Amino acid sequence: MQPDSTVKDYLMLHFIVLIWGFTAILGLLISIGSLEIVFYRTLLATIILGLIFFWRKTFIRLPRKELGKIIGTGFIISLHWLLFFGAARVSTASVCLAGMATTSLWTAFLEPLANKKKIKPFEIFLGLMVIAGLYVIFRFELDYWLGLVMAIGSAFLSAVFTVINGRFAKRHSPYVLTFYEMFGAFLFSAFLLPFYGYFFAPEGLLMRPDMMDWFWLLILSGICTVYAFSVSVELMRRITAFAVNLTINLEPVYGIILAVLIFGEKEKMTGGFYLGTLIILVSVLIYPAYNYYLRRKDRGNNLLRA
Repeated sequence: MQPDSTVKDYLMLHFIVLIWGFTAILGLLISIGSLEIVFYRTLLATIILGLIFFWRKTFIRLPRKELGKIIGTGFIISLHWLLFFGAARVSTASVCLAGMATTSLWTAFLEPLANKKKIKPFEIFLGLMVIAGLYVIFRFELDYWLGLVMAIGSAFLSAVFTVINGRFAKRHSPYVLTFYEMFGAFLFSAFLLPFYGYFFAPEGLLMRPDMMDWFWLLILSGICTVYAFSVSVELMRRITAFAVNLTINLEPVYGIILAVLIFGEKEKMTGGFYLGTLIILVSVLIYPAYNYYLRRKDRGNNLLRA
């Protein structure tokens, strides 16, 4: 891989993370419930991709066994988003995004297990730095403990499907993969609707979005889902799942800045919250610097041997 292509991939990844940082804000701008958001988000994403495939006459048939695994991964994605939007609703967008930063710690354990490799101590160290940042946040924002716990659960599921997609991306088109996973996520959210309505929304599900809801839902499904999700899967062909998820730790930084700009005082947190977020940011910046150091060291060793 050429150095310039590596830089281009990381810049694109950061742009995708910026888009995802806006996702929690959209969850607060849309008036319908969390599961209803996931239902419409995945339905619209499936329709948009289906229309693109129909227009381009793209062949999307996959082996039945492989198709079942991909659709099953969509179930995980659906549950991840349900916890994600729910976390933002019971706390704030900032707390939700901070909890999502634990994704790197989960990935540090899950990726080596999936690929039958040893867990790297340095990746565990960086993951623990993220936990330290969250501890600082939790100390100062105790009122939002439920949202933080839900966000951490969402982060675990994010790590699971990211590791799975890292393997799928080597065999399938990212857009075809996204289409079937969005379809699986839609099926799962549709299955949950009656149970969710009975236990959590006895007053009734909000299945009729207003005009502004439809506008935000189209942005959520078209830009934040179809575009961002597909590009992220494509980037996984060249960037490790851990590197992807560690960069995703910048999502709270981007999202918090956007949330403060959009919602003002409602999203302003204590100094401890921002200190914890800074610790998370440092862990993100250390990873590419350390990798660059290792590459230079290996290059130097190779020159000496030559």
